[in-house]
Amino acid sequence: MQTLRTAVFAGSFDPITMGHLEIINRGLELFDKIIIGVGINSRKQHLFPIEQRLSWIQSEFKAMARVEVAAFDQLTVDFARKHGAKFLLRGLRNYSDLEYETHISRINQFLNHEIETVFLVCNPGNSHISSTFVREIYRYKGKLEGLVPPAVVKDLYGDPPR
Repeated sequence: MQTLRTAVFAGSFDPITMGHLEIINRGLELFDKIIIGVGINSRKQHLFPIEQRLSWIQSEFKAMARVEVAAFDQLTVDFARKHGAKFLLRGLRNYSDLEYETHISRINQFLNHEIETVFLVCNPGNSHISSTFVREIYRYKGKLEGLVPPAVVKDLYGDPPR
């Protein structure tokens, strides 16, 4: 019996961005299955409710059987273990991300030595995109096209005028 190479890509996805999509799609070249874990963190103030964030991600990957989407409110390594994943997939935009993600990777390795973190460096065209910036742009009704999937833009702003 062949073991699937399963990775968890965890985050708040508040909202999902084109950078997230890039990492997931590139990750599908490396892994048989990716589980997108949408974290529920009661200490963090989210702009969009968990149901909306899950819906956006599910609609983006509805035709891909190799991608699953689930909410979680536990340690990422425990979520990965629960889903049979041996890998955590992470995207890096810059040196600050590298420093932060390396620290998290070491903590996760300490918590579960069977989990390996795999880093993918974002393409330059997506390295400026963060959910934090997207939320700020949305608050001031700025242009989101190219930063988030079209379904997110449509949900937030409606259909563009013709």
